Amino acid sequence: MWRCCSGWGIKKIKREMCNVPDAAFNTSTAQRGEEVSLCSCFTITSDTMASCQEFEVTVHTSSGPTCGTFSRLWLNLIGSQGETPPISVNEGDHHLLPGSACPVQIRTSGPLGRLVLVRLRLEARTGFPELDWHCSHVEVRRQAERQGSGPEDPEAQVFLCDRWLRTADGDVDLRSGKLCLLKDETEEKLKQHRLKQLEHQQKLFRWRTFVEGAPQCVDLNSTSELGPNLSYSHKSSAPDLCYLKGFTGRAEPWTSLTELETVFAHSGHQNNVARFVRAHWTDDWYFGHQCLNGCNPLLVRQTRLLPPHLSVTPDMLQPFLPEDSSLEQELQKGTIYLLDYEVLDGVPANVINGKQTYLSAPLCLLHLNQQQQLVPIAIQLQQTPGSQNPVFLPSDPGCDWLLAKIWVHSADFQCHQLASHYLRTHMLGELCCVATLRQLPEVHPLHQLLMPHVRTSLQINFQARASLLAADGAVGCGLKALPVLLSRASQRIHYRSLCVPDDLSDRGVDELPQSHYAQDALRVWHALHRFVVSWVDLYYSGDNEVQQDSELHHWITDINTHGFTHNSGFPQDFRTKAEVSQFVTMIIYTCSALHAAVNFSQLNFALWMPNCPASMMRPPPQVKGSVTEGDIISFLPDMNSTCRVLMTLGLLSHPAVNFVPLCHYKEAIFRDDAHRRLVEKVQAELKTISEDISERNSRLELPYPYLCPRHIENSVAI
Repeated sequence: MWRCCSGWGIKKIKREMCNVPDAAFNTSTAQRGEEVSLCSCFTITSDTMASCQEFEVTVHTSSGPTCGTFSRLWLNLIGSQGETPPISVNEGDHHLLPGSACPVQIRTSGPLGRLVLVRLRLEARTGFPELDWHCSHVEVRRQAERQGSGPEDPEAQVFLCDRWLRTADGDVDLRSGKLCLLKDETEEKLKQHRLKQLEHQQKLFRWRTFVEGAPQCVDLNSTSELGPNLSYSHKSSAPDLCYLKGFTGRAEPWTSLTELETVFAHSGHQNNVARFVRAHWTDDWYFGHQCLNGCNPLLVRQTRLLPPHLSVTPDMLQPFLPEDSSLEQELQKGTIYLLDYEVLDGVPANVINGKQTYLSAPLCLLHLNQQQQLVPIAIQLQQTPGSQNPVFLPSDPGCDWLLAKIWVHSADFQCHQLASHYLRTHMLGELCCVATLRQLPEVHPLHQLLMPHVRTSLQINFQARASLLAADGAVGCGLKALPVLLSRASQRIHYRSLCVPDDLSDRGVDELPQSHYAQDALRVWHALHRFVVSWVDLYYSGDNEVQQDSELHHWITDINTHGFTHNSGFPQDFRTKAEVSQFVTMIIYTCSALHAAVNFSQLNFALWMPNCPASMMRPPPQVKGSVTEGDIISFLPDMNSTCRVLMTLGLLSHPAVNFVPLCHYKEAIFRDDAHRRLVEKVQAELKTISEDISERNSRLELPYPYLCPRHIENSVAI
């Protein structure tokens, strides 16, 4: 007769039924409620209590081939009035194998009250490998009471787990029931569980400054600290760029464009987009097309006023405008567009192969002509006007005009990599992921909706900071430039620029017929927005419930405190369901569709290197007429740096073989009836969009596939 845990009366353990040797039992162990090895059909009886509760518990292991474990699993039932002592689940013939179901019976000596939690704990077995275990769920069915005073529960209570557990995790508590807001919690123990979970998460996931003035990142020393639930494996079959490898040791300039063409004939012959780029990269119409549909479609904007530091006059630009119009009229009509790379002004350039490289901060005016083509009409290579900073025009000698466009492409490469790509997708995804882990408990509906889209950002960003962003590399913006550019770009981000309808409208590209990025982005955004609105409607009945959600407000406060802390236009608080829906849509779009547009397109536009040079080896020309066709190659990157950049872009631009398409969810929570209906609806919408884009692309000489939903990955995973 031993007391198994305080408050539970005197209990007798039928060890003869379990065939457990006497040595496994001792009074002190039972009194402390410590781990006693029992078989999985373990019964606790009471000789002193008139009634008891009996539960049939089934522990389900997920079906993946590595989901099982040798470790011993201990289980407690926690009710509103008490809890059971730990019981060993996988003893005797019961093992935690992939797809297995381990049954265990538990009889208590007193009422538990309402069953609210199931507690699991893994313990390593001596002599066996310590393997992580992926638990699917635990089912608990309350049996008829001992004296027949109560009926058997008609349905099992399901405690969803759907994650990896480790011995180092200690006690892991699972709860049953639906997702809910804090206001909907009816049990005090569940409110406390919610609070304790967040306190634990805030200790695990801390903030760290990567660059002053830019969004903060997670404080990690190793990816192993993420644990198995926030880690993933990226299996990629990267494109074959073997013809470039022989040049990686040659720190010398290319001798001619003909030499580059020979290399391209081998490395780019299977890439239809790259071959199109190679054929048209000098054409003005293609320059504008790439501004709208290239790997960085986020910068070109309509302008009604000329920048005061751009040294152009109406007479200078008149030859490139319709005969019956003027510069002022074209500005008023909205046909003048601007690329402004002022964020690069004064940024220190890298040293590559022991040679100083050069950066420029160009301004480029473009005109939407009567053929509906967006063409460049003026390029000034530096921000400060002056006699040594001429404005290049389409009427200038061909080599001058071509070199000016190459300088714009090189500046665009720097802004694309660090601002449009890394800052706007990777860093923003990590910012929202850390805040979600710290401020929204797992049972919060927005935690479950967001995590599939942001989870992978922690690992990939840590790896990027430890590799690509930790060395000077072969690009114009090296280690000295990185903090300057990231900080400046962060100061220039506005919330409206992250919300597709606002951004496209503000930049005046939403109605351009040849802007395939804009057309596709709007359709994908609206599909995602309808999905998010429906999800929010499931849990918030009105705006007042948004205002009462303290967890939601702590979440947006954490994002603002550690994110874009200047006057960015980010919501400081949420007052309406519409505001929440827009913000959540922004996060999902940014981490999926926007990342697809700016990442998976990179190699296509850079494989013909002069179209997208990662660095420039000579300073910008200060006079016109000084450059010959033979000189142009001397401005371009060396052989080894060219090939290193292209091989890196090849890895980044190739989807993983374990790619998860947009709005396809592996998580069990999305199989709940209400959630499943929403997922099926958005998937149907995205499928229709994919079919429409594929049909359109079949009619285009240069297709735009990057926002076709079946090509969009669900998160930032590369």
